[in-house]
Amino acid sequence: MATTRPSRTHSIPTDTILRLANCLVPVDNCLVPGTLLINSTTGLIISPQDVFYDSKLQPSSIIDLGGKVVVPGFIDVQINGAYGFDFSNASKSDDEYATGLKEVNRQFVSTGVTSYCPTITSQKDEVYHKVLPHLGPSLRSPTLGSSSLGAHVEGPFLNPERNGIHPPHILQKPSEGLKSLETVYGQENLYSNVKVITLAPELLPPSSLPSLPAVLASKNIILSAGHSTATFSQLVNSNISMVTHLFNAMHQPHQREPGIPGAVLAEVSVSKPRFFGIIADGVHVHPANIKWAYHSNPSGLCLVTDAMSLLGLPDGEYVWGNGESIQKTGGVLTLKGTTKIAGSCVTLLECLNNFMRFTNTGIAEAVKTVTKTPARMLGLEGVKGCLEPGADADLCVLEVNGDGSVGVEEVWKFGVKVWEKSGMRRRREGVMELSRL
Repeated sequence: MATTRPSRTHSIPTDTILRLANCLVPVDNCLVPGTLLINSTTGLIISPQDVFYDSKLQPSSIIDLGGKVVVPGFIDVQINGAYGFDFSNASKSDDEYATGLKEVNRQFVSTGVTSYCPTITSQKDEVYHKVLPHLGPSLRSPTLGSSSLGAHVEGPFLNPERNGIHPPHILQKPSEGLKSLETVYGQENLYSNVKVITLAPELLPPSSLPSLPAVLASKNIILSAGHSTATFSQLVNSNISMVTHLFNAMHQPHQREPGIPGAVLAEVSVSKPRFFGIIADGVHVHPANIKWAYHSNPSGLCLVTDAMSLLGLPDGEYVWGNGESIQKTGGVLTLKGTTKIAGSCVTLLECLNNFMRFTNTGIAEAVKTVTKTPARMLGLEGVKGCLEPGADADLCVLEVNGDGSVGVEEVWKFGVKVWEKSGMRRRREGVMELSRL
């Protein structure tokens, strides 16, 4: 029996409806000519059926995008800071921290990232208690720029054998399972402000697995395995659905023990997907491993930056929060005097372009790794990371370069244009003109 679709736009004033025309949009793995309708009041993408046929409305404005590509806004689920601001730095006052965070959000949209999970590295309990209240899901306001989807706490429940740059003396064992998490992060913070938890599953008491991931999932919190020595069977049997920066800070595949990578890439299930972050900066992971990972589990790969607060700053030597010196050279960070990687300084746009080159995938296919897949991993499918009616109108307008790479031309947040490259160019040219006077 046929049903009539209810109209969801009958009370919407006509002047809130915008039509983005003459653009290419991703459909499956192809770019096709398309049109998008957005409601700048609700901040949602709306259906032509609802507007033109059910409500008989016409858009107040038609914006010709000149054949550019429109994709969902990018989502970065692991980023530690940017533009000199470290999400883990609790030395600032609450007002100073809030001001710094606002500035990151304002600048971050220029990279195409409209949503992200601000990441806290391994810290003492009091640091989590101070900074996590600032990092919960953001208000629905385009004026704020990029918005938090909830914090990613990477630690302190990590295996000291795979600590990376996390200070070993800070690391803890989650010996009481869920209670340990509630104590370290704070119960209110855990359930209100945290979205992703990276821990080493082998450190959990056996009684906590596989129940803990399910308990956290019921609270919309994702448990991710990382900085871990877990075996193949330990991860497969853990009920954990996410892995943090695959190939880094874990045992590599062995012919008799495939480890975490084997569990992610060989045990692929459509009904029970296992997601994984990967840093495509060309330094953390060899391009061949990225290609192998993607072709083994294409629906699970989420590109992440793991970028540090030095993102957007000049090259040089900087002092880390724990007193160690960090050398920034381009997009690479190392502990001074060593070759030990200390995070990245690349944007998600750079990772996307690298990924397309490493895997020989096109824009429509590759962009899923920074939109649809992370949204699905976070339980936000249909809300973020897509161009479906009812989804948030977080958009990136891309220009395709001659070499096949892409650049960000415009960024829209909740149906409002919040950044455009041409505007930045005009402002720079204005400064240059003034400097000549």
